[in-house]
Amino acid sequence: MSALSGLAFDPWDPAFLADPYPAYAELRARGRVLHYEPTDQWLVPHHADVSALLRDRRLGRTYLHRFTHEDFGRTPPPPEHEPFHVLNDHGMLDLEPPDHTRIRRLVSKAFTPRTVERLKPYVHDLANELVAALVAAGGGDLLRDVAEPLPVAVIAEMLGIPEPDRAQLRPRSADICGMYELNPSEETGAKAVRASVEFSDYLRELIAERRKEPGEDLISGLIAAHDEGDRLTEQEMISTAVLLLNAGHEATVNATVNGWWALFRNPEQLAALRADHFLIPSAIEELMRYDTPLQLFERWVLDEIEIAGTTIPRGAEIAMLFGSANHDPAVFTDPERLDLTRRDNPHISFSAGIHYCIGAPLARIELAASMTALLERAPTLTLAAEPDRKPNFVIRGLDGLNVAVG
Repeated sequence: MSALSGLAFDPWDPAFLADPYPAYAELRARGRVLHYEPTDQWLVPHHADVSALLRDRRLGRTYLHRFTHEDFGRTPPPPEHEPFHVLNDHGMLDLEPPDHTRIRRLVSKAFTPRTVERLKPYVHDLANELVAALVAAGGGDLLRDVAEPLPVAVIAEMLGIPEPDRAQLRPRSADICGMYELNPSEETGAKAVRASVEFSDYLRELIAERRKEPGEDLISGLIAAHDEGDRLTEQEMISTAVLLLNAGHEATVNATVNGWWALFRNPEQLAALRADHFLIPSAIEELMRYDTPLQLFERWVLDEIEIAGTTIPRGAEIAMLFGSANHDPAVFTDPERLDLTRRDNPHISFSAGIHYCIGAPLARIELAASMTALLERAPTLTLAAEPDRKPNFVIRGLDGLNVAVG
């Protein structure tokens, strides 16, 4: 009998997707590591284990720096998916040292505290502009009208994507991110391949333009770093740009709508926030914890490890459950309660270790900007309709969030 027999953990069940947190409590009660047959993964639900494993160098986001697919006991991806894997596998999120170290060092120059701080006026002005339009219309879809356009515009501005080209970013990103779900379908794979080809072709042309006419943007900076002797192939530039575009808005978009949906369901907390805007920083951390945008993070076992007496062999895949870790009562007092004043809040929504989210400071600025604008300009914001949740597990978000103003 499976270790998970009789449990409510089912990443394809709409009831589970609506509220996975009771199932996580069952997982934590059942053990520290559990094998899940439908995906052939080892689930890790406890905060302490997830936190430790994110820093464990016996695990990796890839294994191809040390093994072939065959050596590692894995079947190579189908040839028709090659454009997606070429794009994905050359981004720093799916690389290990020394390549990860080399690329992250270059990209980090664009995310220094000073650089991010300089973006604050642009972010706040744009947030106020978007919210003003929402208020003028008497409401709308918070996802479409505020949550998406803000971080997409910010990361596109950093990279130097011309404004007329930005509308294509979000749909292509969504198609690529579909491959990060568990056991993606053939249709999902086809969409991801098409988006990967289109994104790569577009960025290849943009890089060629920036070589001729450099700007102050990140793509121009990566080209300059390459020309000055830092090794960075064109494919690495393309993959890095796509990763930043995807990761640079996906978490912020979902954190915004998940967060406001949580606030509408907890009116006493929303009232407290409206009464005291100084709660915004702790509110952002608590909302990221309470309904985690990235529920699962996968790592490969490069060298055999042992967790609570269970040996996990080389070649296995570990699924670290961020959503479960963020509700672990061993770390968070009364974790199922939304508490915007929570001070001891070591959530791992931005991951940890060498793959800690490089854009976390920027994401916090964007979340604070949109929340501040909504609280100040739309103090009577209310939910206009019950939202539909996306049928995704790994990346948790809503299809929309319809709101009314006054």
